[in-house]
Formats: sequence, structure tokens, C-alpha cells
Amino acid sequence: MSTGNLPLPHHGKVKFITDGGLETTLIFHDGIELPHFASFDLLKTDAGCARITAYYERYLDLAKQAQAGFILESPTWRANRDWGARIGYEEDDLAAINRKAIALMAELRDRYHSDTTPCLISGNIGPRGDGYVPSDRMTINQARAYHAPQIVTFTKAGVDMVSVVTINYPEEAIGIALACRDVDIPCVISFTVETDGNLPSGETIRDAIAMVDAETGAYPAYYMINCAHPDHFRDRLEESGDWKTRICGVRANASRQSHAELDASTHLDDGDPEELGQLYHDLVDLLPNLAVIGGCCGTDHRHVAAMTKHALPRLLAAGA
Repeated sequence: MSTGNLPLPHHGKVKFITDGGLETTLIFHDGIELPHFASFDLLKTDAGCARITAYYERYLDLAKQAQAGFILESPTWRANRDWGARIGYEEDDLAAINRKAIALMAELRDRYHSDTTPCLISGNIGPRGDGYVPSDRMTINQARAYHAPQIVTFTKAGVDMVSVVTINYPEEAIGIALACRDVDIPCVISFTVETDGNLPSGETIRDAIAMVDAETGAYPAYYMINCAHPDHFRDRLEESGDWKTRICGVRANASRQSHAELDASTHLDDGDPEELGQLYHDLVDLLPNLAVIGGCCGTDHRHVAAMTKHALPRLLAAGA
């Protein structure tokens, strides 16, 4: 089933939800061991594919009930060369598992896509290094070359866009955007921020967006904020400026803990789903082009359901 050339979330009036914290759900709720937080490794078995499918179905049912669009972010956040090698994947095997992930997303899209629940497939990319710490930083050209193979694989597999999440320094974001431009695939850049609302590398969200847009001719379709509690970045969004119109999505944490605290924690801090949903309601006033809501570390279907309950009606009213 082809969905045609659906507009991306930053175009049109359709509002989208997406999933929560895939890896934290699998580890802490389902008791599944993930090597190096790599959910894609489950796709090597039929049982693993079934577990991944069931995870997305719960969110797709939410979108169907709410008559919202849904973005199928592929379970490939760790499926790049360095992380794959740590688990034992050769480059050909890694490309095959990335293709398999997109094929699974296509099967889900074909089952759930409708006029009232349009579904988009996003090839999900993670950072080369740690999602919290900007270690082993690359130059723009190094990042462009490093991420190109996964981006090319996604493009050939027929994704609607490529999304990179938990990016914590601008040069890697710029390289990824340029690699996407090289193959003419839309891209979304999602920045990790710390408790002060700045990237781990020190830049403000405003400055990071300006840097990427300046180096890429504003190629990213839009930007997102991820992996932080709304309390950590809300003050930044109260600043004025057209840069805020470039932010169209939020995937927040349920926990108010810092990244260092989360890294050291042996239990899941899933916060208060209802409170998080209410905080998303407030973000609608701060982000005029908000069109995608979902969760990050520690969130699950309860949190996204609360976001859908509290924020989606306001988003729909704002876009009407």
C-alpha cells in the first residue's frame, strides 16, 4: 500500500503523535536485555520482531482513536557502524537489519494508515557516540561521511524522511543534514538538552538551530527537542524569535533527573504521566508550529496517551 506523497508534519494541518521511550520500555517494563541499548538487535528473530511490532501497535491504536497522524520512527537508533560493531554486526549485516526495520515499519503503516490516521515512516538515526555526552566529536565532513551509509540505506528502502535524535553537538547535526541533502531525503534534527536548556556541548537551542541552518541552507524540514523534562527547556522557549517556528516536535523525558543521574540510575524514573501531558498542553503556547508530540527516556504509552488527551486538542484547534 502506497500512501503517496504525504506532507510532512511542518506542512498542512495534520498533527502527529509518535512513540515513547522504546529502549527503556523494553528493558524496564518488558525485562528484555538490549546490548548497548540496541533495540534493532531484536529484529534478528521472529520473536523479537513480534515484540517490536506489539510495541508500536499500542501507540498506533492511540493515534487511530485520537484520529491523529502517526510517525513510525524505526527502531534503528543504534544501528550505525560503531554501535553495530560492538554487538558483532558487519556492515552488510547492519544494512540488512536497517532494511528489515523499515520493512517492518511499512507493514505497520499499511495496516494502520487511513485518511484520519496518516502514517509516515522515519528512518531513525542516533549519534555516533553517547546520546548524553558529546565525546569523540567529529568535524562536519567526518559526520557527513560517517552517517551517509545508513541514510542511503533508508532512502533506498523508501522512508518518508530521516530523523536524527539525541544529537548533542551541532557539527554532527550539520553533517547528517548534508548527507541527507546529498540524496535528497528530508531530514529532522532533534537536539538533546541539559537541565539548563542548552545542548551538552554548551550551545543554546537558538544558536544550534542557527548554526545548522547557516551551514546547510536551512535544509532540515524542522527541528525537535528530546531527552529532557519540559522544566529543563521551557524557559528557553519563552524567549522571542522566529527560530522557535523551526521547532515542530518535542519528545520529552518523564523524569526531571539530569542525564548524569539517569545514567547512574538502576531503576526507571517514569515521572507522572498526567503531569507530563499537562506540561505538553502548556508547550502549545510556546511553540507556534508544534505538530509532533511523543516521549523519550522513561516514557511509555501512558505518557503519550496523556499528551494526546491534554495537548492534541489544543494543537488541532490552533491549526484549524
